Amino acid sequence: MEARKQKATLSTAAVFPKGYFLENLAVRANNSMLVTSIKTHELWYVPPANLGEQVEPALLFTFDKSPTSMVEPEPDVFYLFTTDGYATHASDLHRIDLRDWKPGQEIHPELVLTFPSQVRALNGSCLIGPRTILVADSFASLVWRVELSEGGRSASASIWLKHYSMLYHPGELKPEQPGVNGLRFSKRTSYVYYTSTVLKLFMRVRVDHQTLAPLGIPEYLGGDKMMDDFCLDEEAGVAYVTTHRENTIDRMSLEPDRNEERESVAGIPFDEELVGPSSGAWGRAPGEVGRVAFFTTDGGTTALPSDGILRSAKILRVVF
Repeated sequence: MEARKQKATLSTAAVFPKGYFLENLAVRANNSMLVTSIKTHELWYVPPANLGEQVEPALLFTFDKSPTSMVEPEPDVFYLFTTDGYATHASDLHRIDLRDWKPGQEIHPELVLTFPSQVRALNGSCLIGPRTILVADSFASLVWRVELSEGGRSASASIWLKHYSMLYHPGELKPEQPGVNGLRFSKRTSYVYYTSTVLKLFMRVRVDHQTLAPLGIPEYLGGDKMMDDFCLDEEAGVAYVTTHRENTIDRMSLEPDRNEERESVAGIPFDEELVGPSSGAWGRAPGEVGRVAFFTTDGGTTALPSDGILRSAKILRVVF
């Protein structure tokens, strides 16, 4: 199916203080959100935000490390990764059960895994099976495979794939920029898609249906920008990819040899709403997948835009 070609429409759903780095988010079934803040080690709750409406975020929990990404293997049970990428490199996986939780109540994350000593900096993650999670290690230049136990209260970690396209090059940019970064799995195609920020790559690798191991050699899909995370529109065969330092959301094909189809759907010309976009996730109301997504931004905390102005970090509602 041919991808739609119109530009995206952006509106602010929630505002955070200047200097926050909103890294990732998970959209719950009622369109409320869980949002990670790297610099402050915080997890936030954002109420459902309708078109044209701004809502007030609420702090849920402060970790001892930076929370990065999370997955939802069963309804309202989330597994969240934390990492100390710039110092000790210690990294963990936490279970957060929100099935009986109500806004305003405390949450009680449960530690289910401490990663082996080879870990360096955990980043984007995705589910590839009912209890199988992949998580990018941006400074170790590889992807970990995490297997949850039957009850989900413990887990094991092993290296799933290490490939030159995931390489991290320390010292090239300050602050240090990731190697492999965003991860998403398409059930329709049975491919894992990933970005590699420093190398400016968008890649894919096939997943074996039975073993969930990688099959064959990763394929190049596009590049030339410092891509971060993304969401997949499997029906249209495209990804909507953030270019964190370059302040755009780009539509890219999920098939190789179609780089000419790439288009910046937001951020060109510069849009002060879209400064430092990091990750995106589809809304979960009927008809929103492929049409309405929510994106995190850092307001220029990582890299100021060309006008040199630091803005508030935001959650954006983006209509494609």
